[in-house]
Amino acid sequence: MNCKKCGACCIAPSIATPIPNMPGGKPAGIRCANLNGRNECTLYGQAARPAFCLGWQPSPEVCGSTFEEALRRITALEHASAPRDRQRLGAGT
Repeated sequence: MNCKKCGACCIAPSIATPIPNMPGGKPAGIRCANLNGRNECTLYGQAARPAFCLGWQPSPEVCGSTFEEALRRITALEHASAPRDRQRLGAGT
């Protein structure tokens, strides 16, 4: 599957490590500072692109067919993989 460039994977998940323009990492549900107005990653193809992002592969199971569906599915994955204390506190919602 080719990326639809909807930006959901740049909004829904958290990134625990520092990334360009977000030295504290990226909280879940927060739009990445490296996403432009057309939902394109400004770091795509550059050495500065975070390892987390390099490992992200689009798939129909995760991305669905719309931005809203992708955002829902990736948010659910984020919640399912969050440490229990973050789940209990409702972080990343």
